Formats: sequence, structure tokens, C-alpha cells
Amino acid sequence: MQDSSYVFGWKLDGNGGGQPLASPADATGDRTWLHFDYSKTGVEEELIGLGLDPWVVESLVRVDTRPRTSVLPDGVLVLVRGINMNPGADPEDMVSLRFWLEPGRLITVRQRRLFAVQDVSETLSRGRGPTSVSALLVEIVEKLADRIKEFVDTIEERIDEFEQQVETSPAGEMRTSISGIRRQTAVVRRFISPQRDALDALYRDSKGILSQQQAFMIREQADRIARDVEELDLVRERSLVITEELLNRIAQEQNNRMYLLSIIAAIFLPITFITGLFGMNVAGLPGVEDPGAFLVVSIGMLVVSIATLVILRAKRWF
Repeated sequence: MQDSSYVFGWKLDGNGGGQPLASPADATGDRTWLHFDYSKTGVEEELIGLGLDPWVVESLVRVDTRPRTSVLPDGVLVLVRGINMNPGADPEDMVSLRFWLEPGRLITVRQRRLFAVQDVSETLSRGRGPTSVSALLVEIVEKLADRIKEFVDTIEERIDEFEQQVETSPAGEMRTSISGIRRQTAVVRRFISPQRDALDALYRDSKGILSQQQAFMIREQADRIARDVEELDLVRERSLVITEELLNRIAQEQNNRMYLLSIIAAIFLPITFITGLFGMNVAGLPGVEDPGAFLVVSIGMLVVSIATLVILRAKRWF
């Protein structure tokens, strides 16, 4: 009966294909790949039953891990992260993938589905996959890097759109979108930056583990991750510039409104003074008994308003 922690496995035929393994017990001989889910029960016992050191098992099933590479006398432990492409998930909620590579056998452990792993499994089913377990590790790392690059390209395209729309789109909505991009960028960068170091360590210590060509491929993936980190840093800087432009735009709009209100207040200030003066309830106000006094006062206020506008215009206040 298939264990709940066991996801799938392959027995590679050395020609790009392989035979699916119904259970870990069927993994005999060389060129075997076993894939487990560490969130399921029984995974630790299953891995220890495969002959793995308890320290290695503890690293493979630990809930929170940071990308790194550890080379041991009997194998190499590689911890990496991949973009979460599962439906309904946030891409920046990166999925941890753990490798244990030893001569003739590769064991991978994950919690959530990774499409990079599924892609490599599909290539094996079509007879176009890797021919060895070390090539299998390199292929999965390359697929992970491909999806990281796709994510970074998508973020850059969104930043390009925001830079074009910064003068026309509503500032409030754009600020919310920019904040989301900055959050995604920060979370992804947090994991792929040490992932670059982990792949560099795998390249440096790959003698006896990977062939020379495979080592160069790992170095190439490390360089790709390094470029992705640099592009994410640039995205962060560009998002800060867009945010500053939005803040300047909001401040300018507020200044324009306050300026208009100040002009209106300056025009109505003398009129308010006149109406307040003639509105006092005291004896002796001129024109109280004169029917034409209202017209005279109204004309006076109009003249004062025009004079105020002329003075403000002469001083180039508007």
C-alpha cells in the first residue's frame, strides 16, 4: 500500500525515460528518484527506512528552512525555493524543495506541489528526461530558475505599466498596487538571494557529485539567480521613484486647491468686511433710511472685488 507521504518515484533507464515506482520499496539499484511530501504523516520513518542519517532527515522535513547546500561524505543536501504557481496561491509564498543526492539515488521532499518537479516528471514519462540522478537535480534547479525568471519579468512589466500611467491613473489605487509589488519583491528576494549562494556552494563543492558540464550548468543557474536579484533590487528602486512621484502629484494637487481657495478668500475678504460693517445693529449707520443705499453698497463691493483682482494680477499671484 502506498504510504501517504510518498508522492511518486522513477527508476531511470539512462536514455531519458524511466519506470514509475509504485512505492519506495520498489526503488532498487541505481538511478532512482523518490519524491515525498514532508507535511504528511510517516515521512520521517519512511526516510530513515531508506537509510538516511537522522540529521539529514531532520533537515529534509524541517518546517522553515533557508536555501543552503551541505556537502557530506555520503551525499549532498540542497535546500532551495520555488515560485508558488498553485491555483489561488500568492507567487511570493515560495515553496521549499529539499534534495538529498547520493550516488545512484535522488530524494526530493516538498510540502506543496511544485510545477518544476511535475515538469521534469512529465519529461521522464515522455522519454525525454534526464539520464542520471545528478542530471535530474540540475534539470529541476533549471526549471525552478525558469519560473523565478518568469515572475521577475512579470513584475518588471507591471512596473513599466505603472511608470507609463503615473500621470493619469488614480493615485490611491496605484499606491496600493505599488505597495503590493514592493511586498512581493521583498519576500521573493529574501529567499532567492541565499539560493544564489546555495547554488554557488554546490558548484564549488561539486567535484565527485556532478560532472563538469553539470557543474557549469549549476553555475549558470546561480548567475541567473544573481541577475534576478539585481533586477528585483532595480524594481524596488523604481517602485520607490514611482511612489515619490505619486506623493509629489498628490501634494501638487493639494497645493493647487489651497491656492485657489486662497485666491477666493482674498477676493471675498474686503467684501466680508463691508457686509460685516454695515450689518452691525447700532444706531447711526448711513443709508438705513435711504432706499438706494443697498445699490450703492453693492456697487461698492463690486468695485472693491475688481480692484482686488487687479492688484492680485498685478502682483502675478495668479
